[in-house]
Amino acid sequence: MSKPEKKKQGFLSRFFSGDFVPEEEDEAPKADTCEPQTGAALIEAPQSATKGLEIPEHEESYTQFREIELLEEPALAPDEMSPPEVEAAPQKSWLQRLTGGLVKTSSKLSESVTGIFTRRRLDTETLEELEDTLIQADFGLEPARRITQALSASRFNKEISPDEVRNFLADEVEKALAPIVKPLKLDDANRPHVILVVGVNGAGKTTTIGKLAKDLSEAGKSVMLAAGDTFRAAAIEQLKIWGERTNSPVIFREQGSDATGLAFEALTQARADGCDVLIIDTAGRLQNKTNLMAELEKIVRVLKKVDATAPHDVLLILDATTGQNALQQVELFRKAAGVTGIIMTKLDGTARGGILVAIADKFGIPVHAIGVGEGIDDLQTFSARDFARAITASS
Repeated sequence: MSKPEKKKQGFLSRFFSGDFVPEEEDEAPKADTCEPQTGAALIEAPQSATKGLEIPEHEESYTQFREIELLEEPALAPDEMSPPEVEAAPQKSWLQRLTGGLVKTSSKLSESVTGIFTRRRLDTETLEELEDTLIQADFGLEPARRITQALSASRFNKEISPDEVRNFLADEVEKALAPIVKPLKLDDANRPHVILVVGVNGAGKTTTIGKLAKDLSEAGKSVMLAAGDTFRAAAIEQLKIWGERTNSPVIFREQGSDATGLAFEALTQARADGCDVLIIDTAGRLQNKTNLMAELEKIVRVLKKVDATAPHDVLLILDATTGQNALQQVELFRKAAGVTGIIMTKLDGTARGGILVAIADKFGIPVHAIGVGEGIDDLQTFSARDFARAITASS
C-alpha cells in the first residue's frame, strides 16, 4: 500500500512538539492493517488474549476486591449511540470562542470585581471580598490568598479601578498556569506510542479520543483505537464510528468482556502492524470505587508486560463542571494509573472555571488542551495567557 500523502496539521497538532509528518526515508514498511484507509478495520479481539499471562498483583491483592461493579447509566436511544457529526465551528478566532465559552465564569468574576472596587480604595475589606470571589470561582484557597496578597503589596490603601484589578488578576493567573503549559510529545522511539485515556463517566473521553485520532491521521500518523470501555455497548459503537471517520482500525470485544485482555491484545496487534500510535479508551469509573480503580491499575500492569515503557502517556479527561471534585479525581487517578497530562472539557458549562488554577497549584500536572464546546475546533492547545485573559475578562 502506498504511503499517505502529507497533510496539513489539524487543530490538535499543537498538542505535540516535533514534526508529525512521517520521514520519507528509512521507514520500516507497515502492515496494511494500520495504514490509513477508506473505512476502518474492525478487529474483534480474542477472549483468550491474556490466558496464561502472569500479572504481578498490586500490594493489596487484586483478588481481594469484589467482582467489578458495572456503573449504572441510563440506556441510550439508538441515535444517542453515535457521536454527533463534527461540523466546522463559526468563523471566530480561538480566543473569541474561548472567551465566549468562559463567559459564565468571567461574567460572575467581572461583576464581582466591579461591585467591589467601584470608587473604592484597596483596603482589608475589599481584599477579603476579592479573595472570597476567587474562592467561589474555584481558584482554590491558597491561590486566592496569594493573588490578593500580591495585589495588596502593590496597591494597598490606594484607589484602584475594576479594570486595573481585572488586568492584575489576568497577570497573576497566567503566572500560576505557565508552569503546566506543556505540549503532548510523541516519542518516535516508541512504536506504537501508547496513550491510555482515563476519567469518570461523562467527562468526554471517547469524543476526545476521536478528535485526537482525526488530527493524528491527518498529520500522517497511523493510529489504532482500542475500545476498552467494555461496560457499555454504546461506547464501543461510538469508538467504531470514530474509527470509520478517521480511517483508524478499532480493536474491540463484546460488551462485558475483560478490558485488561483487550488492552493486551490491542498493544500486541498494534506492535505487529507497525502502528505509530495506539489510543486506548477505558470505562468511566467513579474515583471512589476502589475495585474499579484496581482494574485500571491492572490494565497498566498488563501493558507493561508487552512493552515495559507503556503506557507512554496517561491522559485524564476532566469535566470542568465537577468543580472541586476534580481535585480528588486527579489525586486518585494519578495513584491508580500514573496520570501524565490533563485535558479539561466543558469549561463552557460552568461558572467555576478557576478549578484549573487550583489543579495547577496542587499537582503541577501538564494541561495539554481545554475544551469549550462540542465542535472539532472547540478543543485546543492550552495557552496560559489566553485562558487568563478570557477568565478574567481583561483587556
